[in-house]
Amino acid sequence: MDITTATRKKPGVVSRAPGGTVPFRIPAATQHTHKVPDNSYEALRRELEENPEPVAETLHADLAEPAQQAGTPARINGILLQAEGETVSVTSLQERAYTELLRQEAVRQGLLPDQAVATTPELSDAEREIIETMLEQQVQTPVPTLQEAERYYLAHKRNYVVDQAVNVRHILFAVTPGVNVQVLARKAEEVLLELMDAATPDTRFDQQARSLSNCPSGAQGGHLGWLEPQDCAPELAKLFFFENETEMAQGLHPRLVHSRFGLHIIDVLDRRPGRQLAFDEVQDRIELQLSVQSRATALRQYMLLLVGSAEVEGIELEGSTTPLVQD
Repeated sequence: MDITTATRKKPGVVSRAPGGTVPFRIPAATQHTHKVPDNSYEALRRELEENPEPVAETLHADLAEPAQQAGTPARINGILLQAEGETVSVTSLQERAYTELLRQEAVRQGLLPDQAVATTPELSDAEREIIETMLEQQVQTPVPTLQEAERYYLAHKRNYVVDQAVNVRHILFAVTPGVNVQVLARKAEEVLLELMDAATPDTRFDQQARSLSNCPSGAQGGHLGWLEPQDCAPELAKLFFFENETEMAQGLHPRLVHSRFGLHIIDVLDRRPGRQLAFDEVQDRIELQLSVQSRATALRQYMLLLVGSAEVEGIELEGSTTPLVQD
């Protein structure tokens, strides 16, 4: 189990669903996760386009989900969302619902023909483009001001440091299915207290890592070497680089560190502080990030408004009867 390896799924915000429809999801705007920014404006644009979740999470996770339970057929304003006998996951059905809402709105505005259909139809490429154009026209995204970008920079300055790194060794007590976490934590605390004792030789860390650590680095005495933020699991990157400067000082951390992998005893052997980027160096990147966040919020509000004004049957959709987007 290597704590320096973290995978990220490619979410595919708009993709073809079973049955041929193109699903649209309601994004929920969130704060951007901590990461060292690339110096390239275009690199960030690609990052936001290919991996939008750090900025705008999809409303529903792409996990294995149960199929829609038998009962009232799912309909949007009387239009069925699935063919008779078709099995569709809850998430896919919700995506179809959002797609059908957008199709019907395009019909209402005279952008698409009003088809006499009982079940949501497959959209052609041309129809999808019409819907995308409608969204561009209907959903206005405020342009971030210079003052907003400066405020964001000042509030997140530690996110804009380059070339910072820590030289780390650790002992991992992995939390796996069936493990008694309380017993594991007591053992980890015992080892930590021993290592913190001034009379304990430095070589003891190496010995304990080789004997106890559930990380492959245990074979090297727990040494992970020099790590930059992108090399770490997010929760450890936050601890090493983005917390208060005194939170993860050089030396043995006095508390157990919790991560998705388990409990860690961490010793920072050395640190490179890196260079703080000036606002001018990251202004374009911040403005793009704020624009993406605003776009996600505006799209979500637009979809909530459509849901709130529709007759929804047989499926749960987040919605509101209060107008959230003005014409």
